[in-house]
Amino acid sequence: MSTPHVEHHHDNSHALGENATLREPISADGTPEIGKTYTVPARNGRAVRVKSGQTIRITNTHGTQVCDTWIFNADHLDEFLSFEHARASLDKVIPQAGDPLMTNHRRPIAELVTDTSPGVHDTLMAACDLYRYKNLGVAGYHDNCADNMRLALKAIGMRAREVPQPFNLWMNIPIKPDYSIEWLAPVSKAGDYVDIKALMDCVVVMSACPQDIIPINALNPLEVEFTVLA
Repeated sequence: MSTPHVEHHHDNSHALGENATLREPISADGTPEIGKTYTVPARNGRAVRVKSGQTIRITNTHGTQVCDTWIFNADHLDEFLSFEHARASLDKVIPQAGDPLMTNHRRPIAELVTDTSPGVHDTLMAACDLYRYKNLGVAGYHDNCADNMRLALKAIGMRAREVPQPFNLWMNIPIKPDYSIEWLAPVSKAGDYVDIKALMDCVVVMSACPQDIIPINALNPLEVEFTVLA
């Protein structure tokens, strides 16, 4: 079996494949209609502009889907939600309602306002990428969250130089007493949502994770939904 050709670039902004994410932005520049519910289709990504003071609600439509989520400073995409910095600020591995979400400049970019789920999310794991699927034995291209982020930004005319650690909403990666981990299905239920309030003008990127090799999406990737609220 052939293996995918992987090109190397000067930064990490280039997708290694393509899917419908690139062709189906919510608008030309990512500006949403306030109050409208949008879908992030299974295995795809979407980018949306969220102005300072606005809130984005991200909904786990079926309860079993992980949503990789990035938050960038809309004016300077080199500043973004960074969990290596956020964990140090919060003294927590997983943020809870009321917690600020910090950037790599150690500034609050957003606040996790509401979480109707049990609060089990992941802030440790990198977004799945082509290399991850190669390591899992996949030949050829496999949709992945890293490319979904890149393509969603490209679809609205933007580019980030790197793929930061995402906020892996509803991803269930328990740390055991011996410090090993497990990869388990979400414990959220259908309709659970998080509300994240922007504290600066942001671009939020979401990927309905396409992982179907290990059980983090119950082996069945599905869509999620989002709404930008005033």
